[in-house]
Amino acid sequence: MERDIELAFIKLHVLHHASHEDVFGLGLIEELASHGYRLSPATLYPLLSKLCQHGLLRQEARVIGHRQRKYYRITPAGDALLKKLRHKVRDLSRELLDQP
Repeated sequence: MERDIELAFIKLHVLHHASHEDVFGLGLIEELASHGYRLSPATLYPLLSKLCQHGLLRQEARVIGHRQRKYYRITPAGDALLKKLRHKVRDLSRELLDQP
């Protein structure tokens, strides 16, 4: 159950970062590690795929050097959801942090 809750937070992080700039897998793994999340590519890429399938992210392949890299950016639907959830997270964090 703890992992399910963590994955929900990870999805929010991904949407947040993808709303500011194009993101890619390894960059997200490193960013999430700075927040204490240990994430493997085998966990992250299916999560990104699911967010794309639900229309929350869009994917674009780019050639960097001689390698192809997939970049992700938030969609209008993803941005609307992020804004809605941002209010819920703010309310929840107030409740959690106000508790003794």
